[in-house]
Amino acid sequence: MAVADGRIHASDGPTLFALDCREGADLWRLSTDAWVYSLKADRGTVVTGTRGGGVQAWEASNGQKLWELTGAQTDFESPEAGPVVHEGTVYVWQDARLRALEARTGKERWSYPIGDAASCGGVPVRVTHAPDGYVYVCAGTRVLAIDVAGGHVKWHFEAPAVFLCPPTFAPGPAVTGGGIYLVDYLGTVYALDATDGRDRWRIATESRASIDPVLVAAGHVHVGSGKGLYTLDAVTGTPKWRFQAGGDIVGAPAVAEGRIHFGSTDHLLYTLKADDGRLRWKLATGGEITGSPVVKDGVVYACSKDRCVYALDAEKGTGTARPA
Repeated sequence: MAVADGRIHASDGPTLFALDCREGADLWRLSTDAWVYSLKADRGTVVTGTRGGGVQAWEASNGQKLWELTGAQTDFESPEAGPVVHEGTVYVWQDARLRALEARTGKERWSYPIGDAASCGGVPVRVTHAPDGYVYVCAGTRVLAIDVAGGHVKWHFEAPAVFLCPPTFAPGPAVTGGGIYLVDYLGTVYALDATDGRDRWRIATESRASIDPVLVAAGHVHVGSGKGLYTLDAVTGTPKWRFQAGGDIVGAPAVAEGRIHFGSTDHLLYTLKADDGRLRWKLATGGEITGSPVVKDGVVYACSKDRCVYALDAEKGTGTARPA
């Protein structure tokens, strides 16, 4: 699902549809030629990835197909590994190259030989578009900074283990916590200088199967690795605190108003003080927490495998039961 311009764009696999955000009314609905596994929306364009290597672009207002290509994204067909669209450019992985396409026409702007699945460590390529004019790419053990306009590589960094998550870009100079932050599957957290790719620091946590990016907020790096939520100083990498949950951390944590919220496979939703990691409250649900919590206007929203959606006061953890 993707929400943009007052529309909810979603797919149940064989169907692509758009709903009105306020009333939920159908705006348009169509059947696709293949199963949709990935969906993004940006600037009036919906981009889908379909089983068997298809990538399509659709007019967001009426569902008209703008263009389609085949033989892309074929090795990893999952939502997080699908095509990426940002500010009018679609990034796809096709024929061992990372390709930047004009979102409305599908015309290629540039391509870079990123390598096939084997040369990328058997994991999907992950792309992060940053406001500094670069896309930051994880490709196996490599991290690259690629110029958005021309596809030229500014720098690349090589790590000893593969990255499952996309890079996180933090604006500003390195002395104030700006840079590129990411974590490999062994749980080593890296801080790279965005200007030259220099390895500023690296800190070991614990093995990490999560594909979610690290969170950088208020000069701190928050990362869930295994059952532990780690908070590090963004400038120096100095560990600040670690909180042990009863199960593996699920999704990426959310930070707002000095509080950090996250879920776990132990069925609990946790809220801690972001500065020292002290527990503020926790809520037991009837199943594992799924995905990342969302915080807006003092309310934290979370989903559980007990088939309930929770909307709770972010400070107190209280809510009111409503019929399904």
